[in-house]
Amino acid sequence: MQGPAKALGHAIHPVLIVFPLGLLITAVVFDVLYFVTDRAAFAIAAGYMIGAGVVGGLLAGVFGFVDWLHIPTGTRARRIGALHGVANVVVLVLFAASWLVRYSQDTWDTTAGAFVLALVGVAFGGVSGWLGGELVERLGVGVDDGANVDAPSSLTHRVAAGGSTRA
Repeated sequence: MQGPAKALGHAIHPVLIVFPLGLLITAVVFDVLYFVTDRAAFAIAAGYMIGAGVVGGLLAGVFGFVDWLHIPTGTRARRIGALHGVANVVVLVLFAASWLVRYSQDTWDTTAGAFVLALVGVAFGGVSGWLGGELVERLGVGVDDGANVDAPSSLTHRVAAGGSTRA
């Protein structure tokens, strides 16, 4: 089942999620480095990464929501997609709260509270990522209707065997 939000034959949402995912997880790594080294640059970098990750997550979420709207109602995929979306909103809220705690300080130091919010955000992100994998790998959401190991490139605009002409 293909979604409508595509570019060059591929769904936009999964392309965009790698940026916020990487930024938010790396922010937590920089927090750990800050706690280990006490170097303010790590805390500052984590703050910038969280800001960029939240903005990127909002953009990815728009395309994910558009795709979700096209999943047939009353299906397991629709329910899993809703849980996936809600979990991602929770991730963004937790990281935004972590960013606000950091921003409220003059030094941008990572406090224990900001760190815990980010850690819980990563945990919710893991759950949400698993749900997203369930949507694609198990339920076929976002997968070309004619997908197979010998399907033609999406750039050729040729229809894969058993597929449709949707772009």
